[in-house]
Amino acid sequence: MSKKYKWRFATVGGATRVKIETGEDIRHLDELDQKMWTVLSCPTTGLEISEKSLQLTDLDNDGKIRVNEVIATSKWLCSVLNDADRLISGGDKITLADINQSTDEGKAVYAALGKFEKDEVSLADVDAAIAAIVKEEAAAKSIEDNIELPFGVNSDTIEGIHDALDAKMRDYFMRCHLVQFDADANAALDVQVSRIEAISADDLTTKKDEIATYPLARVNAKGVINLKKGVNPVWADQTLALAKLLTLDEMDEEQWNDISSKIAAYKEAKAALAAAKAEAEKVATDAVDADYAAATADYRLVEKLLLLQRDFYTLLKNFVTFQDFYDPDKQLGAIFQAGVLYIDQRALKLCLKVNDKGKQTAQAPASGMYLMYCNCESKRLGKTMEIVAVVTNGEVSQLMVGKNGVFYDRDGNDWDATVTAIVDNPISIRQAFWAPYRKMAKSVEDMINKRAAEKDAKVMEQANTKIASTADAPAGAAAEVKPPFDIAKFAGIFAAIGMAVGLVGAALAAFFSAFTAWWHWVIFFFVLLLIISGPSMVMAWLKLRKRNLAPVLNANGWAINSSSLVNIAFGATLTDMPKYPKIKGVDPFAKKKMAAWKKWCIGIGCVLVLVCILWLCGVFKSCGCPSPFCKSAQPQVEQVESTQEVEPAVAEPAQ
Repeated sequence: MSKKYKWRFATVGGATRVKIETGEDIRHLDELDQKMWTVLSCPTTGLEISEKSLQLTDLDNDGKIRVNEVIATSKWLCSVLNDADRLISGGDKITLADINQSTDEGKAVYAALGKFEKDEVSLADVDAAIAAIVKEEAAAKSIEDNIELPFGVNSDTIEGIHDALDAKMRDYFMRCHLVQFDADANAALDVQVSRIEAISADDLTTKKDEIATYPLARVNAKGVINLKKGVNPVWADQTLALAKLLTLDEMDEEQWNDISSKIAAYKEAKAALAAAKAEAEKVATDAVDADYAAATADYRLVEKLLLLQRDFYTLLKNFVTFQDFYDPDKQLGAIFQAGVLYIDQRALKLCLKVNDKGKQTAQAPASGMYLMYCNCESKRLGKTMEIVAVVTNGEVSQLMVGKNGVFYDRDGNDWDATVTAIVDNPISIRQAFWAPYRKMAKSVEDMINKRAAEKDAKVMEQANTKIASTADAPAGAAAEVKPPFDIAKFAGIFAAIGMAVGLVGAALAAFFSAFTAWWHWVIFFFVLLLIISGPSMVMAWLKLRKRNLAPVLNANGWAINSSSLVNIAFGATLTDMPKYPKIKGVDPFAKKKMAAWKKWCIGIGCVLVLVCILWLCGVFKSCGCPSPFCKSAQPQVEQVESTQEVEPAVAEPAQ
């Protein structure tokens, strides 16, 4: 970075960024090291800023705005304006006194402003001036409609009837030729009676498609068709209309071919005339557009200045820095924030339009954010679009694919939104605390459902097999008699189960024997919670600190040059949760409360169950109430003591 200009910096969104606050900052943009720019390029469409302003900044018209184009635009603006601070305040009005006449660019704008003959010119004045210019029609060679009409004023009508009947007519005459070739083929070439019988029981008005496939009329060796009588009822209206227009009752193949040749020549003449007119109109339009562009050139120059004066600083705040995105005073400041999605009792403010779903699928998960992709439809506007919404607060148990919400764009239009895909990532540490238990409950629920489904399928299969075997068994066959239940066969299984229960009980007793005070149990409870929820909370904390919007923007065509973090505190401002007042009232539909005596019975029962569990685990051993699982060691001690030999007492001799 050049040392000629002293830049000021601030920490914004977890990164150090340069501050663009004055016209002098804009004047020295070319001295700012490109490595310090937050954005290297952005698209010119799909953003909440005037596309016309973005296109004026896109100097090479490739659909992308890059650093060098932003710098070139800033130089042009600073060369035109006397005071570059006007770009900070914005506005769509300008006066002659604001123009710098010492530069060629300023002189050109000053001359263009002079055409308005007023002290202050606004963007509305420019629009009115451009709209007032009427396109002058260029002199174009007149083309006469001198096409010969083969059937007079009825030519177009007969053309339509001909196109509808042509295939059926040619089929009819070919059938007549075959009858002329072999008279015995007459019956085979007419409609088959069996085909009519197949549909005769139905409502024939609904069988027009089937009837239309039948021959046009009964074939004959003369090769002549009566246009008024004996025609397939589906085509009778067309043949009757043709007969009236041509004043004919019958027609042979030669007459039909003559009509076809005239219609073909008529179509070619119309196509040639249309092509000639289109070419003449193009030449005229090009001439008019050239004159129109020249007449509006000065007005367009003033329009460029006013649009950029109004929008250029907004672009800088979303390009050099993300000042609008991280501004706490603005609800929807960034130009990539498309609107607000209301869903599941929350308002999601960080919503972006999706330009390329494939890139989003590949890159967006690296953001570490909880993302919801939604299809949006506005029947009033007749448009559809896809957005991605970032969830940064609340629970996610009710968020699922297929859930509906309402999206409001920056213009206040409402769209029906439907969730189509979800990228699951932590939202809060509180959610991460409960996540393992929810996953465990979900796994248990899925396992129970799976086992129940398998059991149901097995029972149904056995029932079907039994029914089938009963149906197939010969009459009088004796039913299969199952042997009675033999408990001796299961004695080993019962013994193994009892031994396992004893070993588990002994292990639990040995483990819980160390818990001799009540506070041991409190510590054990919190340690258990920490073991289960601790890893999930730590991982969530690490991800929440590194949530980054850059991958989502990159997938939308942006070239982000630095991280754009969405930490826990900032993320909480991007999702609004409802705040209900405390209400003291009685819900008439609330579940009735349980009677007090029932609550006491349940409470006492739970305490007794807990005491029994603790007793079985040996917690009360020190109180003289040993567990049955701890008595196994007592007989061994007594046996050892009983096997000790007692030596007889020896009397001492008398002195």
